[in-house]
Amino acid sequence: MYVPRDGELDEVAALIRNAQRVLIITGAGISADSGLPTYRGIGGLYHERLTKEGLTIEEALSGDMMARHPEVAWRYIAEIEANCRGAQPNAAHNVIADLEREKPGVWVLTQNVDSLHRMAGSQKVIEIHGKVHHLRCTECHHQRSVQDFAGLSLPPACPVCGGVLRPDVVLFGESLPQKGLDRLAHVLEQGVDLVMSIGTTSAFPYIAGPVWWAQQAGVPTVEINPGETEVSRIVDHRLRMGAAKAMTQIWARLHPQ
Repeated sequence: MYVPRDGELDEVAALIRNAQRVLIITGAGISADSGLPTYRGIGGLYHERLTKEGLTIEEALSGDMMARHPEVAWRYIAEIEANCRGAQPNAAHNVIADLEREKPGVWVLTQNVDSLHRMAGSQKVIEIHGKVHHLRCTECHHQRSVQDFAGLSLPPACPVCGGVLRPDVVLFGESLPQKGLDRLAHVLEQGVDLVMSIGTTSAFPYIAGPVWWAQQAGVPTVEINPGETEVSRIVDHRLRMGAAKAMTQIWARLHPQ
């Protein structure tokens, strides 16, 4: 069983205590303690298996598939949503929200579409991949939010023009939202005192990029992830722990009884 080296949790807590502006980058691993699958990770929803159409999940959940065969894309979007339904923020989400309340310079860049950071109370969240429960029409400007997909016919039709509704998320092969990229650039331009990567493999350049930027700029970096990732070898502190356990222990050091 992994045990952090003596004093490492204290060192990470001290970095947070002394920082005013913190960028926290999160991925599917932070929501694992809320019961959500990591999709493509070990034991994930689509780990080493194809869809019933013989497609990879990247093919099934692509923008091209949504355009050509929305019923296929929607089948797997709905499967993922069903596995997320009813999930609540866990201790890691709650600690991050509490940190923002203490330090208004805390920002979250998340790949997750589950909105758990906002449910926990975080306000400064860049949801770079969108929100699964916010739908938009592919033909007109109609948008709506839904609590879940249980009552939807798939693919759902737009009540205004009859076009296909789709979740307002970034599918494989689609461009990232410029507004989110601009907001991230602004956060980095303003300067940060600490970059934390939590529960993400950092496989995408825009997720690993801020960690590499911090390393080159001399800004301290912390990774919380049980497994090896694309940034594990360059961070200053690597906690091979689950997000909820690590953040709970860090919070306890920031607020000793």
